[in-house]
Order: sequence, then structure tokens, then C-alpha cells
Amino acid sequence: MFIIILKEEIMAKILVTGAGGFIGSHLVERLVRDGHKVRAFIRYNSKNNWGWLERSNIKDDIEVYTGDIRDFDSVNDAIKDVEVIFHLAALIGIPYSYVSPLAYIKTNVEGTYNILEASRLNNIKRIIITSTSEIYGTAKFVPITEEHPVNPQSPYAASKVSADLLALSYYLSFGTPVVIARPFNTFGPRQSARAFIPSVIIQILSNKKIIEVGNLETVRDMNYVKDTVEGFVSILKTKGIEGQVLNICSGKEISMNNILKEIIKITGSKVKIKESKERIRPDKSEVLRLLGSNKKIKKITDWSTKYSIEEGLEETIKWFKDNMDIYKSDIYNI
Repeated sequence: MFIIILKEEIMAKILVTGAGGFIGSHLVERLVRDGHKVRAFIRYNSKNNWGWLERSNIKDDIEVYTGDIRDFDSVNDAIKDVEVIFHLAALIGIPYSYVSPLAYIKTNVEGTYNILEASRLNNIKRIIITSTSEIYGTAKFVPITEEHPVNPQSPYAASKVSADLLALSYYLSFGTPVVIARPFNTFGPRQSARAFIPSVIIQILSNKKIIEVGNLETVRDMNYVKDTVEGFVSILKTKGIEGQVLNICSGKEISMNNILKEIIKITGSKVKIKESKERIRPDKSEVLRLLGSNKKIKKITDWSTKYSIEEGLEETIKWFKDNMDIYKSDIYNI
């Protein structure tokens, strides 16, 4: 039997790696609002920039640790006196993984090793490892359950499979209290301009008459970032799930073409569409369809999606309108 820990029982000191990133910054904000003490692990840089947390209204309520996830010493130091770790630090851009696969091995695989080994040595109570639906590859059956075969079709996906299996091996070998959170495609405020939805929104809001896109026929299970964060929080609150893998997904699918149409509808724009070769993956590397099953996470936690794709897009577009100064609309960032 799985037991839900009541909210007032789970106040903890939590380390979030990748805390300055897209999902990580939203997660940090939610954890702080829930009353947790949060240490945000930010990649060291000479400007002492905290990523998206720079613009957050909770940045005075967190402890920031600057280091490098690839460096065991800084990771081991960062987790001192921490009870729970959310490990989100990763290289996630699929196009760049074709350019530098080794960078993904060092960050995603070695970085996860550093978290696992340091956690083992310091008796961390719960380590939530962030996976990705990309590891499944093009669906062999739908909806995709956690038992679906893995078929990484990019160096990025391969690095994440490796990290997942390493994490599970630590659970089996050492009893390290690992849980794998496997989000499907997440979108929302602060997402990288590289991703499909921000790329389209930025081009439209820049008054471009011709919008450059990649493969519009691919199908994804899209999730608004607040729903994804709620999935992470529900995993934190649930006892007895060590060694488990949990999809975080809507259980609904939509093509990139239909997402594009919805964005155009919401913005009221009139644009022409142009397929751009640089935005298309190699044929054998393209994941054609991802539709997840959320049956498991809904059964053993109190999580469910709250946002429709339309509601999420409306909030996302509004945010981008208010923050267009951050993005360079004329550059396609891989």
C-alpha cells in the first residue's frame, strides 16, 4: 500500500539541481511556497547569475550554491545537511546533442553519478531523478506505460537512459532511495527558445510574416509546466515508491501542426509557414509519436493535470509578450 504523507509532515531541506532552468525555477518557487528550505544548485559563472531565479520573487528566500554538476567535490559539498534532492541539472537540447554527444555524457551521465554517489555517502532520504519521455523513442504501443521498451534515438536520449539505469542500479545495489520522475513534453513561461512552442511564439510576436518550423507531423503529449511541477511535488509527498519510475503526462496527444494552429488562433496572427531544414532531426532520429499513460502516477499519488493545452498556451503567450526583450528572434538556437 502506498501512503500519502500529509503536507505538514514533509517540510524538508531540499537541494534542487538545475534550479535556474525552465522547470527547475518553477519547482523551486513551488517548494518555497510550500514552506520547504531550498538550496538551489546553480552552475558556477563569473557573473554570479542565477538563471531564471534572477527574476523570481522568491530569490531572497532560497540558499544558492554555485558549482558544477560534473564536479563530484562541489556536488558532495552541496548536499551537506540536505534531506531530499530533486536532480534536474542536464543538457536537454536534442539538436546540440548531435554536435557534442560527449558533453551530454559528462553532464547527464557523470552528473547523475555524482548525485547518486554523494547521496549514498551522505544518507539522503529521497533522490528524485528527472528523466524524459524521449527515452521511449517513437511509440511501439500507446499509451506509453513505464514498462514500454526504451529506444533512444538521439545522443541526448541515450544519455538520459544511461542516467536512469544508473540511478536504478544504485537503488538495487545500495538501497539508495531513488525515484525516477519521467515528464513528457513540458511547455510554459521561461522555456528555451530552441523548443517548438517558444520558437513559434517568439517569431509571431516579432511580427514575422513567415514562420520557420520543423516537422509538423510529429505528435506529443504536452504538459503545462505547472502541471509538471505538481507531478514532482506529488512524488515528494508519497512514501514507499523508491525504485519506481513514474510518467508525468496528460494522457492526451496533439500534433505540432495543431499546436501551431492554436497559437495562431490565440495571437490572431496571419502568417505563412516555411519548413526549415535546420529544425528537422535526422530521419532515424525523429521521434514521431509520444502519448503517455498517467495511470500509475494517478493511482499511487494525488496528482492529476489541471491545465488544458489551450489554457497553458494562453498563459505562455502572455508571459512571452511581457518578456520579449530576453529573446533574439532572428537566431535559431540549437
